[in-house]
Parts: sequence; C-alpha cells; structure tokens
Amino acid sequence: MKIEQERVKLKSTKSIEFINITQSVEDVLHKSGIANGQVLIFSPHTTAGLALNDSEPMLIQDFTRTLNRLIPVDERFDHDLFELSKSNKSDGRSNGHSHCKNIILVNSEVIPVLNGEMQLGGKQSIFFIELDGARERDFIVQITGDRPY
Repeated sequence: MKIEQERVKLKSTKSIEFINITQSVEDVLHKSGIANGQVLIFSPHTTAGLALNDSEPMLIQDFTRTLNRLIPVDERFDHDLFELSKSNKSDGRSNGHSHCKNIILVNSEVIPVLNGEMQLGGKQSIFFIELDGARERDFIVQITGDRPY
C-alpha cells in the first residue's frame, strides 16, 4: 500500500465562497499513480469546510443563503469580543459567525478510487467552502492505495 500527500493552495475572493476543487484533487490523484484506494481531502481551517454536491450556480446561491439564514453575520458572537481579552490578539476580523458555520459543516471527505478514478456520483463535485474570506487558504489531499502492477 502507498500513501501520497499534497497540500494545495487556493485563494478565496468572497466572505462565503464555494470553490470547486474537484479538478485539483483529480490532478493530485493522477500524479500519485494510485489506481485503487481512497482519497482523503482535509481542510485544516476552523473557518472553512468541505462538501460534496452539485456544481449548479443557483444551488450554490441557495447554499450560501441557507448558511447566512442559519447563522447570520449580524448576530452577537462572544468570540468577536476576544479583543477585550489581554491574552488574545485580533487579526481585525470579527468571525464568530464563520466558526459557527464551520461547526455544521465537515472538514474532511473520503472518496473511493477505482482504476485511477474517483468514484463520485454523476453530479457530485468537491467544494472547499470559504466562510471567512477573502484570504489565502490550503487543503490537504492524501491518497492511500495500490499502484497497478
């Protein structure tokens, strides 16, 4: 069994943004040469998540609107008061809402690989979900499995 891992960088441009990373993950998979196994995608951020879903623009607008309706930006979040604590330094962002949105999402996805291809459903894409943009981010792709003989 082989394990390949790569950290992929990206840049978000909006406060909430669904970034389709399917092609980036496929590129890492194909470069690995692993034919059968699984792909793990992991977001190491507490204000970003991952999802598998349809890459239809109106649906992505629905996702964004739903996240904002469930956890509005203008609510009061105790986390945003951390500037008052002497032990914490603010980076200038009031992002309690971003942390709360993250808690209802996932930070990793696992997808089976067969014959060198991810076994995604016909309409599934992999999304990195920015919840506190715009900023530079990254995600980890780890592929575990066997190379062809």
